[in-house]
Amino acid sequence: MNARPARWFIGLMSGTSLDGIDGVLVDFCANDCRVAGHVAAPLAPELAAELLALHVSGPDELHRAQLAANALARGYAAVVRQLLAESSLAAGQVCAVGAHGQTVRHRPQAFDGTGYTIQLNNPALLAELTGITVVADLRSRDIAAGGQGAPLVPAFHRRVFGRPGHDRAVLNLGGIANLTLLRRDGSTSGWDCGPANTLMDQWCQRHTGQAYDNDGRWAASGQPLPSLLQAMLGEPYFTLLPPKSTGRDLFNGAWLQRQLAHAAGAAPVDVQATLAELTAQACARDLQRAAPAARELIVCGGGARNGHLMRRLQALLPGCAVASSAHHGLPPQQVEAAAFAWLAQQCIDGQPGNLPAATGARGPRILGAIHQA
Repeated sequence: MNARPARWFIGLMSGTSLDGIDGVLVDFCANDCRVAGHVAAPLAPELAAELLALHVSGPDELHRAQLAANALARGYAAVVRQLLAESSLAAGQVCAVGAHGQTVRHRPQAFDGTGYTIQLNNPALLAELTGITVVADLRSRDIAAGGQGAPLVPAFHRRVFGRPGHDRAVLNLGGIANLTLLRRDGSTSGWDCGPANTLMDQWCQRHTGQAYDNDGRWAASGQPLPSLLQAMLGEPYFTLLPPKSTGRDLFNGAWLQRQLAHAAGAAPVDVQATLAELTAQACARDLQRAAPAARELIVCGGGARNGHLMRRLQALLPGCAVASSAHHGLPPQQVEAAAFAWLAQQCIDGQPGNLPAATGARGPRILGAIHQA
């Protein structure tokens, strides 16, 4: 019997860390997620700086946001073109592109009870530049249905990492850390634990000039500061019950500066060690509270390449095997982009993409707005 022809989708992700764009070319087979191509492209420094600046109110921000969205769409298009060239595919052979956009505000349920989320993007321009149908605006329908709009990856984690009869957890360490619980009975839940790379990257860049702490070596050379760590863990967000989500609206440079009042005169390297410990402890505590029977923690996102952070997670979770998603068939830098490719497929097929147990929405919803090629 002949195998079915491949049905290609592209997922594009530029995350909270602002470290670049990941694009993947994926075919979702019956029981598999086959990645046929991956491109990682850095964001132009001036665009990354502008996207960071747009996280807070500023002069002429509507004008600046639209121009940044155009520039991001052009960056997305360049990644798509490279994926097509490297795979020898034509645009017409790809069903759709799932383009997340760049989150600059995330305030679900705030202000008027509904709140909002804003992902800068120009999907119409992306469709014009690539000649491929684009699925974007993937969070707002969940928020309209009373949800957090995040995290959206737990349903995808179930699709690719779930195993009947096993309690597993998946931890995405991007700019923000989010945890997915895959229970043996088939139920799934997830939420944002708190900051992952966003604060560590900012502090590292400020004090070393490097974009990130390679392998966590700088943090590993310092000592966590107990008073600072306890002050950080005292943030009320950590005690909120799921569903919950967060971002730079809370965990940003101003938040860190307020915490540093508890560590006057501290060496920068020790602050970095404390930030790494904050991430490790917040994630480990959430897992221990919610799923003490879990014996596997699958880690994805850029933080999976931080050896110091991975060692701290393993030390804090001695009864749980902590391993990169690469050991489970999908490299850590590909997981989130693949998730948005899958969400694009769900939208095109008229299938729900959210998981109400994770987001708190009133029910399953088809996510995304479609911009036809």
